[in-house]
Amino acid sequence: MRAIFVLFDTLNRHCLEPYGGTDVPTPNFNRLAARSVRFDRHYVGSLPCMPARRDLQTGRLNFLHRSWGPLEPFDVAMPRILKAAGVYSHMVTDHYHYLETGGAGYLNTYSSFEAVRGQEGDRWKADLAPPLEDWREKYHPAQFSAVPGDMRYHNMVNRAEVRAETDFTSVQCFDLGCEFLDRNSGADNWFLQIETFDPHEPFHAPERHREGFATDWNGPVRDWPPYARVTEAEGEAEEMRANYKALLAHCDEQLGRLLDKMDALEIWDDTMLIVSTDHGYLTGEHGWWAKNRMPAYQEIAHIPLFIHHPDHADHAGTARTALSQTPDLMPTLLEAFGCAIPETVRGRSLLPALADPEEPGHEAVIFGYFGGAVNVTDGRHVYFRYPPDLLTQELYQYTLMPSHMLVPFGKDELAGATLSHDLPFAVGYPVLRVPVIPSSAWYRSHGPAVMEPSGSLLYDIAGDPAQESPLDDPAQEARMVALLRAGLRQGDAPSEAFARLGLSETEEA
Repeated sequence: MRAIFVLFDTLNRHCLEPYGGTDVPTPNFNRLAARSVRFDRHYVGSLPCMPARRDLQTGRLNFLHRSWGPLEPFDVAMPRILKAAGVYSHMVTDHYHYLETGGAGYLNTYSSFEAVRGQEGDRWKADLAPPLEDWREKYHPAQFSAVPGDMRYHNMVNRAEVRAETDFTSVQCFDLGCEFLDRNSGADNWFLQIETFDPHEPFHAPERHREGFATDWNGPVRDWPPYARVTEAEGEAEEMRANYKALLAHCDEQLGRLLDKMDALEIWDDTMLIVSTDHGYLTGEHGWWAKNRMPAYQEIAHIPLFIHHPDHADHAGTARTALSQTPDLMPTLLEAFGCAIPETVRGRSLLPALADPEEPGHEAVIFGYFGGAVNVTDGRHVYFRYPPDLLTQELYQYTLMPSHMLVPFGKDELAGATLSHDLPFAVGYPVLRVPVIPSSAWYRSHGPAVMEPSGSLLYDIAGDPAQESPLDDPAQEARMVALLRAGLRQGDAPSEAFARLGLSETEEA
């Protein structure tokens, strides 16, 4: 068995033609859909980037216990299981968050890996005398910084290194992925993960991809939306949206290069291919840009998934309504390689759904950001359940790797830490239970201080896919609350996770 997993970052499902998108031609996603099974009710788990990747490696949700952080010593990681079973795993990525303090450990689970540098604010090249005045004129003020260490500064330094299309890091990722296939297409028992930061912001694509997405904008480079409400004039907002579309077209082209390589090497008959993303993105819908701050609307939470499996090639070009989510991909790959699925895994293999179009999948799935709402969907309704007060809720991080995205936990955070024993997901490890406090570095970057509470909301996403009209339906809300409570229990949520949402741990209570 061989498998390829392509992971895009921030890939909007509703923009892809196989899912009904009309604004961006995606001929290679169409090719992929014709070769694979399309999953129509696939959802995120833990948000955003690194929490999603921990779900992918461990097959279980982590946002109930932890914010953005490293892979834990007790995490049972999929590449390690494959390695123990004699399966060689190789990662190609330009996702620079793996190289930060809060991304430790993930890459080292693979048999080998290649890291391409230069996306977004990656602190890569050292340029201490850059042409700042030229850049001040070139870039919009919201994207300019003269301060080394600032993401915007390093983004400008990185983009100065892109002089030809071959310099784009996503192009290099697919170059390296195709190189792996050229070298190893005759071998067996390997897993290749090609992961690119694109189409994550800033939306920097080769200029030719802007053809067809013309705007009236004649100002400086504007392709990096804020994580905030939309306040820009329509011309500026449309320019940012056009740049996202151009970058999506670029991603489609890179996918096509991989499909071409699989055609040329004739490996479809003995190689599995999975294509998905970590989450979506708001480009003005609901009056918001980006993610993290606002409710996890469908544009963020409902994501694409395509799976080609040689044993189910007769189902190519079909779709599935089985309800699935990110943690399901780990047991899917393990089963494909004949590996036992660990008891800690809460995801479900999707191979039964490939074989049976009537396979229903999960009854419901929960998803969200640590410290924010816990959301639940049954595929027809979605329910956002917020704490009564984001800033006063009782909240703890459970970790043996006390690091945030960029820095370790501070002394003030760890001063109140205690040890928890017998956590179901920790396989016998004693684990630090660290109180969340406002001075935490995470609290004001991805945490409650920047989340905007909306109150609990219920939507019928079949009748109201744009989520414009919340329902007032106590009976339906009670049903969704019961599903949410069941999801918390299945996810081994700590007792305070129920209390902070105003829920009892038992349905009877």
